[in-house]
Amino acid sequence: MPNPLIRLCDHYVVLEPEKPERILNADETLIWLDTWLKTLDKLPEDLKEQDSTETAAKRLLDTACNLEIQPGINLQWFAVRLDPPEDKG
Repeated sequence: MPNPLIRLCDHYVVLEPEKPERILNADETLIWLDTWLKTLDKLPEDLKEQDSTETAAKRLLDTACNLEIQPGINLQWFAVRLDPPEDKG
């Protein structure tokens, strides 16, 4: 079970093969995962009972940080907290 503190984080570093890392907010990360899930021929076993790729993406975001899109090729995402800049006024 993921640490409940992770829910306080609203940004994710996302990693795709052959691409530079990106930082996305939670909504963008869900869209990113949903888009990738739609490219798969079949959903992973633990996601097959989800109603849609959107709910599967939400489950992934809540429970995992890795999705195999081809044998040996994975997507990864990690929650990060971005601290606001200090007020220097």
